[in-house]
Amino acid sequence: MSCKSGHPTPRTPRTGRPRSTEADEAILEATRAALVELGWSKLTMGDVATRAGVAKTTLYRRWGNKNELVVDAVAVLFDELELPDLGSLQADIEHVVLQFAALLERPETKTALMAVVAESTRDAPLRERIRTSIVERQKRLVLDGRRRAQERGELPAERDPVAVDAVDDLIFDVVAGAVVHRALVSAEPVDAAWVGRLSALLVGGLGGLASLG
Repeated sequence: MSCKSGHPTPRTPRTGRPRSTEADEAILEATRAALVELGWSKLTMGDVATRAGVAKTTLYRRWGNKNELVVDAVAVLFDELELPDLGSLQADIEHVVLQFAALLERPETKTALMAVVAESTRDAPLRERIRTSIVERQKRLVLDGRRRAQERGELPAERDPVAVDAVDDLIFDVVAGAVVHRALVSAEPVDAAWVGRLSALLVGGLGGLASLG
């Protein structure tokens, strides 16, 4: 094809079929539903494809195996967590912890999380995917909470970024570990009273940890 001037009309390079957000959402939702109904051991990529109404080849173009698919299906749920500014560090912590506990009460979250964590004990690539897709993404909550607390004057500004990163990691580990253990291992309620005690412990401890930064 050429234009009237005789020069060839530039062709738009083909980049392949764009990935469908709607298909991705349908696949991840089907994965969570299959986990609740079938459990980890019986879930297959073929079953997910059928439930989502897509070809199995479509599924494998996006996810190489069941492990990757299930982690991403869980990661989307954790992305729903928010940290609204409630005026104090303790109130912010209590809010996000209660959100987290409510998320863990959902059958699809509980089944999927327990399954991938158990499977990851013998699968190093799966552990790495959990770290990058869930853990690292949710550390944003700690970073946002610390920044807001510093802006309010509740915490001092950091002096050593390396030490602060280590403290942020520790805060995330303490919160996530405590809530997961309480909700999924001990099967005890994560209620307002327990969350209040946890947040008070964290806020009191952060004052001492701040001196390390």
